[in-house]
Amino acid sequence: MAADNDQLESEVFEITDFTTASEWERFVSRVEEVLTGWKLTAEKAKSTTRGTWEEESEEIHFADFRFHITHCFLKQESEEDDLTDRNEEDILPSAMQDLLCMQNDFPPRAHCLVRWYGIQEFVVITPGTNSEAVISESKCNLLLSSVSISLANSGCQIPMFVQIQQKWRRIYAGECHGPGVRTSFEMVQLRKVPSQYNHLSGLLDIFKSKIGCNLLPLPPVDIAIRFTYILQDWQQPIWPQQPPDFDTLLGGEVGGVEFGNLPFGACEEPISELHLAATWLHLTEGIVVDNDVYSDLDPLQAPHWSVRVRTSENPQCLLGDFVTEFFKLCCRKESVEDILGRGYAEEEGKVLKDLPTAKTVECSPAAPVIGASPEDKVMRPAPQQRNASEAADISSALSKLTEPVAAVPLPKLSVSSMVHSARKHIHRHRHIDESPLHIDILKSILLYLFPDAAVEKSSDSQSKMPTNSSKTSEEKLCDNLVLQLKSAPTDSLTYRLALGLCMVNYSYGGLPAVAHLWQEFVLELRYRWENNYLIYGLAGGPPDLRCCLLHQKLQMLNCCIERRRRRDEAPSGMGGSRQREHKASCGQGPSSAAATSSNQAKSWDSWSDSEDEFFECLSDQEDTESLRSERGPDSGKGKAEGRLHPYNDLTLLNSMEPLYVPVTQEPAPMTEDQLEEQSEVLAKLGTSAEGSHLRARMQSACLVSDMESFKAANPGCVLEDFVRWYSPRDYEEKYEVDEKGNKVLTGELSARMKIPGNMWAEAWEISRVTPARRQRRLFDDTKEAEKILHYLTMQKPGDLARHLLPCLLHAALLKLQQEESVEKIPSVEKNIQQAITQANLLLHSGSYDYKKLEDFINQLVVMETVITRARSLKDKFAVDKGEPGEATEELKKFVSSLLEEPEVVVTGAGQGLTGRIIHRLFLNAQRAALLVPGDDDLEPERKKAGESGKTSDFPSPAGREIILRTYVPRPAPYSKALPQRLFCVLMKEEFRLAGAFSSDTSFF
Repeated sequence: MAADNDQLESEVFEITDFTTASEWERFVSRVEEVLTGWKLTAEKAKSTTRGTWEEESEEIHFADFRFHITHCFLKQESEEDDLTDRNEEDILPSAMQDLLCMQNDFPPRAHCLVRWYGIQEFVVITPGTNSEAVISESKCNLLLSSVSISLANSGCQIPMFVQIQQKWRRIYAGECHGPGVRTSFEMVQLRKVPSQYNHLSGLLDIFKSKIGCNLLPLPPVDIAIRFTYILQDWQQPIWPQQPPDFDTLLGGEVGGVEFGNLPFGACEEPISELHLAATWLHLTEGIVVDNDVYSDLDPLQAPHWSVRVRTSENPQCLLGDFVTEFFKLCCRKESVEDILGRGYAEEEGKVLKDLPTAKTVECSPAAPVIGASPEDKVMRPAPQQRNASEAADISSALSKLTEPVAAVPLPKLSVSSMVHSARKHIHRHRHIDESPLHIDILKSILLYLFPDAAVEKSSDSQSKMPTNSSKTSEEKLCDNLVLQLKSAPTDSLTYRLALGLCMVNYSYGGLPAVAHLWQEFVLELRYRWENNYLIYGLAGGPPDLRCCLLHQKLQMLNCCIERRRRRDEAPSGMGGSRQREHKASCGQGPSSAAATSSNQAKSWDSWSDSEDEFFECLSDQEDTESLRSERGPDSGKGKAEGRLHPYNDLTLLNSMEPLYVPVTQEPAPMTEDQLEEQSEVLAKLGTSAEGSHLRARMQSACLVSDMESFKAANPGCVLEDFVRWYSPRDYEEKYEVDEKGNKVLTGELSARMKIPGNMWAEAWEISRVTPARRQRRLFDDTKEAEKILHYLTMQKPGDLARHLLPCLLHAALLKLQQEESVEKIPSVEKNIQQAITQANLLLHSGSYDYKKLEDFINQLVVMETVITRARSLKDKFAVDKGEPGEATEELKKFVSSLLEEPEVVVTGAGQGLTGRIIHRLFLNAQRAALLVPGDDDLEPERKKAGESGKTSDFPSPAGREIILRTYVPRPAPYSKALPQRLFCVLMKEEFRLAGAFSSDTSFF
């Protein structure tokens, strides 16, 4: 048995499967799959044209090592050539043809491999983001072998590169395969330039020894040279911004402007460097001499000049800083009390009631007074007078305890309340020094916001906005921006408030100053409300729902003030009724007095919420008679009141009396938040019959008021008469034949008016005979004004910034348009239009997307930077200093091209107009660097002696690029002649040689 087991064990042997793919084979196969997927296996020749660079990328793995394989190609504008009829053996791959193409030399913006080899399409394999660099020689050779096998197996004729060594060195090695030919791409990179290769002659020796051509004479080597000179010292005497003026009130800030204007421009030089590239093309070895002793390469004699500018990274721009700092306020959550302190806010908020003399100023009684805090109305006490003033305040507070107080309610009589009031009076002067805003700056801002307070004006013209019947195109553009951005008119108080708060936030104290100014602003609004002064800078009429909510609130407050003034100015009694009715017909609304002789001690505020509130308080006898006539059993026989004019010669259906248009109340204006609130309330009633009925009754307040006015103006009228005037389409008329055969015009209510339970019929039944002047007000201006003032008082600085952000962005876009119209930069003009469209979407949304708004503001900063760069270049090239002509137009076109294109060719090189200006810039910089005086600064005696400030016109080149190429057979003299190329870069801290050497593989 044991023998059998030994025999079986001897027959078992290990099997090695050599068909299993290794990691290296999987990597090669994966590369071939990617090349096939990108359809790079079929070669198509391409013509050399301009286009746009595009790329596609995928991720591949070699075991656990991750690589990125990227296909870069120039998407050309011209059609590709058809090569089907040509012999494929005679065609070199496109990459080999590109090696000798001189049109691909020194591209302005492209991949480094494109600049070094002039190719238009290639594939590159780079290590992954977190992968290690391929440094060891064995790994480099393994990758190059993989590339060679993949190209041979797939038949791809596009060059493929592999990045090796450290990534910062940018060293690539690669190959390109064609029918019987192969090109090897090799590279050398050093920190320092070897002395023997620091000139053209030494580089030619390297190139010739590398190609190893034994032909005599040696084929000529074509040479292209580019020297790059950098100008950093502009010697510019003009500041980017005007220096601050410390003598003015608002001075001390760089780029400071008056209130109402936004600053603009950079605080530093936006153009850091100018790169001049002097290029020599199509040179041969015997034409030019450049060795360690002598060089023919003078930049002034170069046939081609091109210029590019290097801009400063993120220069400080004033407009962008202003908007950005204001935008940061939107994220703040502190309230005014948190910022200023509860005691300060209470003292400022109640100072009008505690200090009746706080509004004493030297101005006309009819003119509004700026500000609401005592600091703005009284003179600041001198330091030596404060102790005496405080003592007087204390004695005044104690004397109040012994004064007769018959008019004051008993609960308010307490020692603590008197002492508290006196304490606030004492601390009033201390807050002047502690307030975030200086008193002079605060007065200037408030005068900017309320300019009508500085001049005595009639009360009727205080709030009128300047109107112009014929608007210019710029004004129409501003109006269009208001609608698109949901902002406010540029001449409105809201717009000025946004600019004022923005400047205060940036230059005069930040968040505390904003809170202080907002508190003063609200107090000024309350003062105007309590003293019936219209708010300047707001259009009349109801709130404009197309503007921002804060602007609507201010318009609503102005409506309240206007309604209140009408009541206060209306004459008492019946004598003025006709005049008031005529005013109502002109759209001014009914008027009423604030108090009458019967209740002079009773203000509007004490009875405005009463159910028996009327527009006009009549005498007791007249009021009793009117109420008796309203509530009598026969209400249709009363005296007509509140008539405006006959309506289209119509008569009442039940009599031959003319049908009169009544004087009606104006509907209550509403802001958008009130409309939303009303819509939510109505929506919550549901769709049931009871909910629909209740919703209809809530919406019929104005209808009932108009019915009561109509009944008072047309005694004996019926519902049909009201419908004929109010909704003519709901009264259907037709001709009928009577008993005598005559055609008679008859009419009846429409079908919807005859529906049982119709709201119009119910409203007609419950409406009384009451003219508009004695009806309960549809719009309670006192209540609405207090609600608005409370709403404004409770606003936090962050909420305020969100309300005013559309106005500030509106102002910023207008500023950009204004500055762009001067510089005329097409790209900026296009970007501004796109920004307006984008802002329309961002600002009309229910809630702001702060990330998108931040990106939008960054776009505005970029546009400001471009305009600032254009101004800097125009100043450097003296574009606007010369007389208009062809030369000026040439300079304008050159400067505009510098902003739009990566590199601009200088017409005429160093001998042209632009070239001479560039030469002068370099010469001035050289003289300043070497402290050499100019020819104008030399003394006459030294000039006669022949001395001058001669120095080198240009500094040493910052970079030298040399391209050497030829067409020789390799590796043997009888091989096919193929392109050879060597690109050389000589810089202060870099020496690079990028060679592409082709060889014939038919017999080798």
